[in-house]
Amino acid sequence: MAACGVQEPGEERVQVKQYDAFWLWAGVRPQPVLDRAKTIYVLGAEIRSSNPHGLEILRPSPPTAKQASVWFVVRLETLNLSERQYEALLDLVSRWDSAGSGLAGVQIDFDANTRGLDGYAAFLRDFRSRLPVQYQLGITGLLDWSANGDPAKLKNLADTVDEAVFQTYQGRETIAGYDQWLRNLNDLPMPFRIGLVQNGTWSEPKALRQNPNFRGYVVFLLNPVN
Repeated sequence: MAACGVQEPGEERVQVKQYDAFWLWAGVRPQPVLDRAKTIYVLGAEIRSSNPHGLEILRPSPPTAKQASVWFVVRLETLNLSERQYEALLDLVSRWDSAGSGLAGVQIDFDANTRGLDGYAAFLRDFRSRLPVQYQLGITGLLDWSANGDPAKLKNLADTVDEAVFQTYQGRETIAGYDQWLRNLNDLPMPFRIGLVQNGTWSEPKALRQNPNFRGYVVFLLNPVN
């Protein structure tokens, strides 16, 4: 098993020019590669557990990317949202769409514990019922779900969301032994993408593109290290 940040034989560094879908997080400066991106997931807001009624707006309007499908990402620290938070969040989504962003959907970024997937599925069903039908619903996912998640609970997620993006990194580094986790994705009953980190190590598992649910990659952009 490779240590984080150590490049093993057969691995390459993730070069953004080879990809067309990206995460743009708060505090990360846009890069030229976004001018040709097909899909951009943009962190627009956070809901923090320390503020039970507030919505932290990180981007009041979407980036200019007329050639790309844009996803509005909301980072959640809690699933106990108040009605005020739901209203503020959906109003912000509507404003993004009105700004002509080509808004494709909303992605929920929440670190759901594998044992708590049933509660997360219930939250997502409720959120989907509130989300206007023209938007897709996506989530970020943890590699542990594929290995240790209850199949019935994963099926509940699959029935609600349009896609999941599984993160293969922590911070600026690829998670060691990611290939062992990814082997379990063959039994995952939902469309999914794989999240990579810019300049992280990566070697595509041979069977990945044979999976009918695999939809490609999303690269998490980073500011250069000074």
